[in-house]
Amino acid sequence: MSAPRLDIDLDKIHHNARTLVERLAVRGISVTGVAKASLGCPAIASAMLRAGVLGLGDSRIENIKTMRDAQVTAPMTLIRSPMLSQVESVVKQADISFNTELDIISQLSSAAQKAKRIHGVILMVELGDLREGIMPGSLERVVRETLRFPNIRLKGIGTNLACRCGVSPDANNMAELSALANSIDATFGPILSIVSGGNSANLEWVLSSTDTGRINNLRLGESILLGREPMHRQAIDGLHTDAITLIAEVIESKLKPSQPWGEIGQSAFGVTPSVSNRGNIFQTILAIGHQDIDPDGLQAPAGIEILGASSDHLIIESGRCLPVGTEISFQLNYSALVRAMTSPFVIKDQANHPCP
Repeated sequence: MSAPRLDIDLDKIHHNARTLVERLAVRGISVTGVAKASLGCPAIASAMLRAGVLGLGDSRIENIKTMRDAQVTAPMTLIRSPMLSQVESVVKQADISFNTELDIISQLSSAAQKAKRIHGVILMVELGDLREGIMPGSLERVVRETLRFPNIRLKGIGTNLACRCGVSPDANNMAELSALANSIDATFGPILSIVSGGNSANLEWVLSSTDTGRINNLRLGESILLGREPMHRQAIDGLHTDAITLIAEVIESKLKPSQPWGEIGQSAFGVTPSVSNRGNIFQTILAIGHQDIDPDGLQAPAGIEILGASSDHLIIESGRCLPVGTEISFQLNYSALVRAMTSPFVIKDQANHPCP
């Protein structure tokens, strides 16, 4: 098998998704399986659907199209606000999109009228993480305007935390989202069928809470694919953390000095290395680099230390000379996974049937 590659265990992904679906169902919360880190891989999407997720979410309309073209049948949600330049594609490919700007909703309405379709909208609310979201005090006005657009159906409200500034979902901000949902329904009638509380970072709060209020949906990606929660990157009890493994191949292994020599400037990525002199070490180079992965997001096997990386090379201290062609396995965090999935130079292999 060629390398570098991602070895993808669909059974473990299915197990993770099913376990989370079942744990959340007893709290009245459905799961939207987020496919963006898998680049819309139809096999991964299908594994999530078999596990009982309510639908699929992705931040790129191109990935949703990939799943549609592969005949993946499920409600599809664009979980990043649409670009004006893509409203026609969004209406064609996605059932629902997350929105914060009335100008974009207006254009979605026009596109939906032309396509003779009804397009669902979830309004995102800013609750402190300072990524996307309507300020709470403006929500009622935006709801009122959204309800006037033809061929647009307001499906619900949602929020996103922990992604930009690391703000934790907790009882206070989740209660605020519930209160906003209650206020909107009290003003306009019971119109909100979805109150989307957030992403995998919400799991710690949800699974320890006795009252989840109006929250009835979470968007889960990292927890399904990697079996970890994003706030502290801790493994989730009962989930597999090795459903996806990165395999890289040795192209050089030699005994070399641990400290560089000559005048030292910045590396190719603008860093001035700080290296201690530990004498000669067994240095091994793998055929993968920054272009393919986030080196800081890799977990090496025991006995191996990651020393650094360039565009195309990952340098490790291997403890011994390794034959060229040797394959080394790494676990990935979300950052490394997203970059590896995006790289055309990393094979995505699940049961010997590559994802496109």
